[in-house]
Amino acid sequence: MKPDKRLSKGSANVKLMQDNTKSSINWFEIPVRNLPEAAAYYGAVLGRPLKQESFGGIPHAIFAATGDRAVTGALIEDAKRAPVAGGVTLYLDVTAVQPAVDRALSAGGKLVQPLTDIGPMGTYALVADRDGNIVGLHAPKA
Repeated sequence: MKPDKRLSKGSANVKLMQDNTKSSINWFEIPVRNLPEAAAYYGAVLGRPLKQESFGGIPHAIFAATGDRAVTGALIEDAKRAPVAGGVTLYLDVTAVQPAVDRALSAGGKLVQPLTDIGPMGTYALVADRDGNIVGLHAPKA
């Protein structure tokens, strides 16, 4: 595994980018305008806090991940990369979609696509965060 050079040394609790041959995605970044506010929003939606660190001078709030092949990423506050509506849609894993949607709305998000059953693949919904990023919330079939 080769760590991403952007990530600081000594960040033992941060999952590094890796050569992940089982997944096409190994890291993602969601641009935000106000990192503490956005980290609080996503922490509320997922029911777990994000760890705030700075890598290469860019503030990050990192999503927790476990397992060798888990995909993770971060919120970033970088003037070179502003949030835009209609950009890439990422799907975050949740144990149950509707409670996560309810938390998103309580934290200031907006509903884009209500809870939708996608058969054997589970359920999902789309919410817009405070910066206008549209993010999917997905739970597999129980």
